[in-house]
Amino acid sequence: MCLAIPGRVVQLKGNLAKIDIGGQLRDANAEMVRIRTGDYVLVSKGMVIEKLDRDEAKERMKLIMEAANNGA
Repeated sequence: MCLAIPGRVVQLKGNLAKIDIGGQLRDANAEMVRIRTGDYVLVSKGMVIEKLDRDEAKERMKLIMEAANNGA
């Protein structure tokens, strides 16, 4: 099973996006989804797989943090 992680695009150079995921910057391939700096996205296995609206991204981040804090 793979987990897609929400994050915010902080930089975009061609198809390479720098994503802020919980305060850590990660590189992700963005060739599958049309995005801009500031967009919220889902990242799985180093690929941007979906663009999210801000509220949905924040809710998903909250759920992941709660699961991590509960030992899930």
